[in-house]
Amino acid sequence: MTFEQLGLRPELLSALTAKGYEIPTPIQAQAIPPILDGSDVMGGAQTGTGKTAAFTLPLLHLLMNSNHAEKRPRALILTPTRELAAQVDESVKTYGVHLPLKSSVIFGGVGMEPQKAAIRRGVDIVVATPGRLLDHCNQKTIDLSRVEILVLDEADRMLDMGFIHDIKRILALLPKVRQNLLFSATFSPAIKKLADGILRNPTLVETVRHNTAAETVEQMVYPVHKTRKKDLLKQLITVGEWKQVLVFTRTKGGANQLATYLNKANIPALAIHGNKSQNARTKALAEFKAGEIRVLTATDIAARGLDIDKLPHVVNYDLPNVPEDYVHRIGRTGRAGSEGVAVSLIGAEDVPLLRPIERLLKCKIESELIPGYQSAKEIDPDSQLPPRASRTAGSGNYFAGRGSSRSTPKKSGATSSSRGNATGKPRVDPSSSNKPRSESKPSGTARTPSNSSAKPKSGGEPGKFWGRR
Repeated sequence: MTFEQLGLRPELLSALTAKGYEIPTPIQAQAIPPILDGSDVMGGAQTGTGKTAAFTLPLLHLLMNSNHAEKRPRALILTPTRELAAQVDESVKTYGVHLPLKSSVIFGGVGMEPQKAAIRRGVDIVVATPGRLLDHCNQKTIDLSRVEILVLDEADRMLDMGFIHDIKRILALLPKVRQNLLFSATFSPAIKKLADGILRNPTLVETVRHNTAAETVEQMVYPVHKTRKKDLLKQLITVGEWKQVLVFTRTKGGANQLATYLNKANIPALAIHGNKSQNARTKALAEFKAGEIRVLTATDIAARGLDIDKLPHVVNYDLPNVPEDYVHRIGRTGRAGSEGVAVSLIGAEDVPLLRPIERLLKCKIESELIPGYQSAKEIDPDSQLPPRASRTAGSGNYFAGRGSSRSTPKKSGATSSSRGNATGKPRVDPSSSNKPRSESKPSGTARTPSNSSAKPKSGGEPGKFWGRR
């Protein structure tokens, strides 16, 4: 199928052609037709699958088919974070470059006056975070009474961030009759309840199983004592020659401290989190994308909305408290068919957070001991029992659990097309298997890393472990 077969306007097709996009991704192919038909849609798709284009393209098409003489907002797109709002607005402008439609982005952390001026000049599409939008509504600088299409993007994250009351207040300001589109990477009971209250006979569009990690992401756990995490991260980056790494911490202070430590180790790093000004966050992200800094340390504010081409490495320095956030974090790599590696540094205190993540993924995440970084007194993540002698630091072996067969997240097995799609990456074949691969080995036999050079020599060569990808 091509974009032309979906029935989109010539102006939109021209913009897609200019970007080299010819083939819609699965979420685009399934979501665009019902949206064009005027149906409410509930979409489930992982990040990096072209989800933004799946609703911006038909939204632009529909707005051109309705009366656009009056420059009051006729489409409202709500996002949980400033970064995602900026990304969505950029997509609207890219695909609508040949259309006479105006869009504006509204979020906090910057002055309101430029936003007010843009609204006064007239806009067709508003992309906003809930809090700042309500500020404008309270000051009566924006009128939402003519909104025809409402989009809730990353709805699960908005609920996680406590925006449900803001969303309800915004819904009360919108016309009762409108088209509603809700997109979410995970479908929790809270999301289903929200959808039931907003959507009318929605078309359900799903391209992947609920709450799964992309199969193009290789996942790995490195057990490490909590006092050695910084040292291990430094070694992974330097010895492995990692050029671009996104590192997630649990707290803002942790992100700052880790960035400071890495800079002192001559690894250029910057931190982004909620206490940083929007200008500082935008600048840090731009420098990271440009390769001017090697490491970006971030809290979960960056787990959504960061669109970085071919980001090779994501590190969970701290595991998230919410299992679904793990999926969103590692979704920053392995986007739209490209491969990536997601590493988690796990101490004994992190095991209670690891277990719910593995239950969500329905598989064990492969673990590897690195000589010198794991105390024999640490908890074996596979068994939650004291590690056996063969599992102590310096063995250089993967955990073998109890010697039974185990499942690990699958590496990329997807096929791709040589032609472009609206993610800017090769199209992932939706028919590719999403089942984790199984690897069986005899009881008590250690598994040798797939990289034959990874096995340490006598006495240990820890650097050999760190060149993964």
